[in-house]
Amino acid sequence: MSWALDAILAVPLAAVAISLLAGWRVARLASVIAAAITFALTIAIAIKVAHGDSITTAHAWIRIDSLGAVFLLATGLLYAMAAVFSIGYLAADQARPAFDAFTRRYWALLNLFAWTMVLVPLAADFGTLWVAVELTTIVSALLVAIDRTDAAIEASWKYVLIASSGLGIALLATIVLYAAGTHDFGGAYVPRITRFLSHGSGLSKDAVDLAFVLALVGFGTKVGLVPMHTWLPDAHSEAPAPVSAMLSGSLLAGALYAILRFFQVAVVVGEAQFAERVLIVFGLLSVGVAALFVLRQRNYKRLLAYSSIEHMGVIAVGIGFGAPLASAGALLHVITHASAKGLAFLGSGSLLRGYDTKEVDGVSDAGRRMPWTGPMFLAAALALCGLPLSGVFRSEFQIVVGGLGRGGGFVDTGAALLLVFVNLAFFGIVWHAGRMVLKAGVVESADKDEGGGESAAGAAVGERSVWMVAGMLGCLFVSVALGLHLPGDLQALLSNAGHRLRVP
Repeated sequence: MSWALDAILAVPLAAVAISLLAGWRVARLASVIAAAITFALTIAIAIKVAHGDSITTAHAWIRIDSLGAVFLLATGLLYAMAAVFSIGYLAADQARPAFDAFTRRYWALLNLFAWTMVLVPLAADFGTLWVAVELTTIVSALLVAIDRTDAAIEASWKYVLIASSGLGIALLATIVLYAAGTHDFGGAYVPRITRFLSHGSGLSKDAVDLAFVLALVGFGTKVGLVPMHTWLPDAHSEAPAPVSAMLSGSLLAGALYAILRFFQVAVVVGEAQFAERVLIVFGLLSVGVAALFVLRQRNYKRLLAYSSIEHMGVIAVGIGFGAPLASAGALLHVITHASAKGLAFLGSGSLLRGYDTKEVDGVSDAGRRMPWTGPMFLAAALALCGLPLSGVFRSEFQIVVGGLGRGGGFVDTGAALLLVFVNLAFFGIVWHAGRMVLKAGVVESADKDEGGGESAAGAAVGERSVWMVAGMLGCLFVSVALGLHLPGDLQALLSNAGHRLRVP
């Protein structure tokens, strides 16, 4: 099935070329088709590797196994939903000058961004993995700044500076790991991930520990782990909403995937406990700090950005707990968070188009004035808080139960703190989202303006596009479906991927 890997890399690139060469309507059609094909291919690949197989192509430079397939699924889902949503989202800008050039540039960058994120879990060696993560930074920074406002350009510049600094540290981690392998693998070799996992037991433990910590700090900058998170709220709040969804649900997870590959090497050399404790500490710090910031946010896109930091911390803690149930729950959380946060950010984009503000206090009564967006935005908030029957509830429940079941003072304390911080974030997110959707606002005039879209007080009336609603519904369906039932192939995929983390 190597053809599927070739296709999943070729299809987004073909859409990039079409977007640059054709008109914006053709670019839009090509991008949506490419996103749908990519999502279908991610599902097919995941089913193929669910029971332990791996697929390679390009002379073994490209490889996917069950662990990579989990992250590939998150990317495929958000690429498809963001592409559908973008049709309606961009329609609001048709009056802007040079709309055709702007739209074609947007579609080209969106497809290229998806291609770079697909490449991350397909990289077969640590060098290519680092290059792929660096490529995601370059392309996503251009998307953050695509509106060319002062705030967007400043956020993009800050993102490039901090993320590139972090990736410089991640490159050092790759070099340290490569140097550690020269004794066993020779002075010149390709640092294949499988080589380290199969024959790396004799590597220096100190060198591997150092490489893991450097990778955690370096790639953790892209993940948004505290205290390396400072770029994230600005970038997520200024990027177009579909881009924010992909940044949160796929980009952050892709960088976390890179950390997990270093984690596997630490397990191979017998340093699993050290690596787990480091993950728990950074994860809890991220969840705790993010929960506090969630409580005081007044910008709803920044609110969702801090929620992303929280959930990346939850995944890190779940892996750190070390129990099979917790590991499977953490990997499931990659997908459930992608669906719920995708819905939330797409919902924020719809609210922004309707109310023309990013401030929580500027949005009221959205449940009535935007009858699809309002309820779905509230549903996203409840899902992110772990509402029972949502996918996030299932994954977080597995993480906590797995941690408590493993036992041990350090792990038990971590599980208790995780519960406290997650509940703290729950109150903040539900409070702000509830006010936006359920609270009736004061409207000076109930008369509609000449366009029929807004009242004199700026109160949104009606949905802006059926395409935007469709993108949100897709994310909502996945989030609820994963809460109600896990398909057998997905259960097998998560179980096998969790096993690979411990027994490569």
